[in-house]
Amino acid sequence: MKQIISEQEYREQISKDELSVGVFTTTWCPDCKRLDMFIDEIITANQDKQWFTIDRDDFPEISEEQSVMGIPSLLVFKNGEKLAHLHSANAKTPEQVKEFLNNL
Repeated sequence: MKQIISEQEYREQISKDELSVGVFTTTWCPDCKRLDMFIDEIITANQDKQWFTIDRDDFPEISEEQSVMGIPSLLVFKNGEKLAHLHSANAKTPEQVKEFLNNL
């Protein structure tokens, strides 16, 4: 999964004409560590989407702009528009994440 290291890189990623899934996370978040345990399997099953991760603490303005209040959160973008947002409370199990992606 691509790690976003600049705001410009983030803007370019979400502006693509294909679905991009952003995983908003931090280094200190226990639920993020749990997500790390199963996200690779989900990415493998969803290779039709572009995946990236962004550290909420490194980019607080982007997180605020996208209403990322809890972490981890998964956001889906296409052509610069946010299409869907899986809030942290609903991103705790592989089943929840798979259901979210199946409803896109």
